[in-house]
This record gives sequence, C-alpha cells and structure tokens, in this order.
Amino acid sequence: MCVGLITAVTTPTLTHVIPSPGRHKVTAVTSLGDEVFVARWKSQQVEVYDAVTLTLQRHLTVPALGTEGIAVCPINNCLYASDWNKNSVHRVELSGSNAVKKWRVASRPAGLSVNSEHNLIVTSLEATKLQEYTTHGSLVREICLKADVIWPWHAIQLSTGDYVVSQSTSPGVVSVVGVDGQVVRSCGPSQSSDVGQMKGPTSLAVTKNDDILVADECINRILSIKSSLGSVRELALSVDGGIQRPQGLCLDESRGRLYVGERCGECRVLVFDHVY
Repeated sequence: MCVGLITAVTTPTLTHVIPSPGRHKVTAVTSLGDEVFVARWKSQQVEVYDAVTLTLQRHLTVPALGTEGIAVCPINNCLYASDWNKNSVHRVELSGSNAVKKWRVASRPAGLSVNSEHNLIVTSLEATKLQEYTTHGSLVREICLKADVIWPWHAIQLSTGDYVVSQSTSPGVVSVVGVDGQVVRSCGPSQSSDVGQMKGPTSLAVTKNDDILVADECINRILSIKSSLGSVRELALSVDGGIQRPQGLCLDESRGRLYVGERCGECRVLVFDHVY
C-alpha cells in the first residue's frame, strides 16, 4: 500500500525511470510487496513491474477507459481501479485468476485508498463525497463533504479516524475532515509562504506518523505537510527537465521509496530512493 515512513527525510535520489510506451499519461501508481502497479489514462490494462528490477512483468486487464485511481489490498489480495467515465470501481484478483468484479459508485470517482479495516475508500469528485466499501462492493459508509470542500480528488483515512482530502482547485487545499464530513483543519499555503499556493493538488500519500505527501500537479512538485497541517515544505526531487504534471504518487515504506507518475511530458514513473 502507499503508506510509508518519512521521519527524518534525507535528500531523495532519483534511481530509476520507468518510461512510457507511447507517452500515455500516468494517472495512478501503487505498490504491493515486490510489485509496482501503474495505471494510464484510456488504457484497459494496468502495468505490473518488478519492484527490484523495475522491469515490466505482466499486464492486468481492467475494462475501464477512465482510470484516475488505483489501490491494492494485501489482505484481500486484489487491486481496485476507479472508472471516471462509467462511475464505477473494478476489483481485480491478484491470485492468478485475474477475475474482475465491478460495482457502481457516486459520480466521477477519482482517488482510491484502502483503510486499516481493509475497506476501499472512494473519493467522488462530482458528488463531493467519500464512500467506503467492503472488498465485495457492499457500502459501509457514505460521507457527504460539507460546502467548504469542493472538487475532492483523493482521500486517505488517518490513524485518528479522520480523513485527509485533497481539493483539486486553484488555489489548492488539503483538508482533514471528520466522519461527519466537517472540516477539522485545512492547509492552503498563501503566496507569502516559502512554498506559495498549491494549484491542483491530486494524489496523496500518508506516512506512518500521519504526515502527508501531496502531488501539487499544476506546479510540478511534491509537497510534504505535517499531520497538524501547520508546516509545509517542498521535497527536493532533482529531475532533469523537472517533474511534468505529477499525479500518480506512491510511498513504499519497506524500501524508503517514492514513486511519482507524470501526466504530461514523457509520462514517466520517477523512482526516488532514500526518502526517509
């Protein structure tokens, strides 16, 4: 899962680049064990790479043309993919059968995550709500986000039970909301701060200490935000030509590694090591 540890961040090092066949934009990246999963826009396949060699191993067929988010569950041994166009979620078995199950969700599902109960959290941008499902597609909980949350892109449940939610707006906002949908606290850096305003924040990753990484897509950077939302800094990620519209974001705790997928330019997956 894209949950990791960054308690004493050193300078991350770009160690690998996964190129794009045909420069198809990356929409989501996640990892499980020794495998890395990459979703691309309008592709009906999820690429599976070896996490050690970072070579392509296989493809998973996912009949979704509008995949904006993927997530994996080690307990249920499956991968989930959102279908933006058809307002649904696909569940793919990773056991070898690659069987696919699909169910309807609220309008415009974007980011996905798996919580500590091993349930799937779906963020629906147009419906402005979070939905929690069992691995078999039964609705557990629906959280209607209040009026001060707009264009929610991705949500991850924190250890406190609250949710961190990115709002893909300009200026962008990252908020912590409760199970009642009310905003507990928000972070929207001002132009007077060192990092300035966010613009179009999308994918999130959460560390073991509930600190937050966010892909600030329109400004081509990754931000690190303390769990209190009181401190924000930009990660020093050195890339020739810079990062191009980062959207896919995955933090691998076991390897101290960060995967960043690009939505524009060469549409690469950038692999940074020593991220702790």
